[in-house]
Amino acid sequence: MSQRESMEYDVVIVGAGPAGLAAAIRLKQLAEEKGQDLSVCILEKGGEVGAHILSGAVIDPKALDELIPDWREKDSPLTVPVSENLHWVLTRKGKYSLPALFMPPFMHNEGTYTASLGNLARWLAGQAESLGVEIFPGFAAAEVLFNDDGSVKGVATGDMGVARDGTHRDDYQPGMELHARYTFFAEGARGHLTKELTRIFDLRKDSGPQVYGLGIKELWDVPADKHQPGRVIHTQGWPLDDAWGGGFLYHQANGQVALGFVTALDYKNPYLSPFEEFQRWKTHPAIRAEIEGGKRVSYGARAINEGGWQAVPQLAFPGGALIGCAAGFVNVPRIKGTHTAMKSGMLAAEAAFAAVEADRRSDVLDSYEPAVRSSWIADELKVVRNAQPAVARWGGTIGTVFAGIDMWLNFLKLKTPWTLKHHADHTQIGRKDHYQPIAYPKPDGKLTFDRLSSVFISNSNHEEDQPIHLTLKDAEVPIKVNLALYDAPEQRYCPAGVYEIVEEGGQPRLQINAQNCVHCKTCDIKDPTQNINWVVPEGGGGPNYPNM
Repeated sequence: MSQRESMEYDVVIVGAGPAGLAAAIRLKQLAEEKGQDLSVCILEKGGEVGAHILSGAVIDPKALDELIPDWREKDSPLTVPVSENLHWVLTRKGKYSLPALFMPPFMHNEGTYTASLGNLARWLAGQAESLGVEIFPGFAAAEVLFNDDGSVKGVATGDMGVARDGTHRDDYQPGMELHARYTFFAEGARGHLTKELTRIFDLRKDSGPQVYGLGIKELWDVPADKHQPGRVIHTQGWPLDDAWGGGFLYHQANGQVALGFVTALDYKNPYLSPFEEFQRWKTHPAIRAEIEGGKRVSYGARAINEGGWQAVPQLAFPGGALIGCAAGFVNVPRIKGTHTAMKSGMLAAEAAFAAVEADRRSDVLDSYEPAVRSSWIADELKVVRNAQPAVARWGGTIGTVFAGIDMWLNFLKLKTPWTLKHHADHTQIGRKDHYQPIAYPKPDGKLTFDRLSSVFISNSNHEEDQPIHLTLKDAEVPIKVNLALYDAPEQRYCPAGVYEIVEEGGQPRLQINAQNCVHCKTCDIKDPTQNINWVVPEGGGGPNYPNM
């Protein structure tokens, strides 16, 4: 084994998303205020900052106002304020709008912006680098390193140039070790290192399971007469009938509309395809009218934390902390998590800076978790904590009514005494003999599309001669269990066509087209036996989202 070189930092951050970048900026701000030198670096598995970032997005600037108060004067990408906020309930051919007065004020999107979250991350990276933060895009954190006492020592990047059979190619380079006093994990939803740390430190011993939705998104250039900058539409109802979720459609800058569909991954019907439900949603007359005559220019998918307050795990452990969506701070009814993710990073930064000032290292940042639990993150998430599990339990109609009443009561400080619980998504899928296959319409190539042409415009790419990063704990399970009991649902829940059942010698076999993977993590979440384990591929692989 080649000897790995190492680098020392005060703080290492895994992931250059909003949380990781906000943490880095706050650390450097504090050091500057005290006239101290603090070394901070960020590892980003995408080929560039923002390459793997995907969100709607309507962004609440609350945390940004705290972090960089003069951001409006610094050429930020938040230039389109929300001007119209609509919520439609769709039937098969029609719709009706929910009056704004039925919704608590925090649902109205006042003071928010439509934008590309990837572009916001790129802008934040510039702010961080101007303060002296070192950012290494294209380097994936593949392994957690530990001190002799079991505390986190840092991370190691993955080896480059390893062939599929495990041998070293001519371009082989060993990974680099990055050691730190404290390491922040900002990997986003279902991070592979976060999953390992959760097991090792039993971070969920006092919380419920995390649950997820799969968000699938397209970016469209639309005709000028259809573009209304700042117009925001959310939908629920059709086409889902045995699952829950909804659509979004945001008019952003430069004549573009971001639209997408989120399907909660606790659905039971193994024949359901979130990708096909999204394509079907676009055929609704109200949605078609918004984009018809336009051109689709980008596609992507990403899992979204939907567990809320009761699914937030223990946040700090010896030598490290979880921040952002690695922990799960999404406000599900608002469909927003950027501001809460950033705030968590800022609070972790303040805890780490105080520890470094006191010449501590590799212990528990014991002030971080109390700071989160006494912050506006907690205030916001506690108000909406029952919304997602209510709809999951009682369905779109009754669940939405219950959720609305519960949110109003909590918003008015009439705190409800109950907290509904979650069930892990992979436990909810039903056997194939209890359901009928769903006949989805064929794509027309103008409004609706197939998965392979969609993956093509995600700019997803992986070095083919490398170990497959979608690993199986037991190679026999896909056929003996998944195909036999559930008709191989991985063929349908994957939005990138990674998994196929093919015939070989007259026998079925699971084929994994890992080069198609857009890093959404749905397979790691929804696989019924948790047999699929997503691990990080070579740095720089995966999608390259230009404006998502």
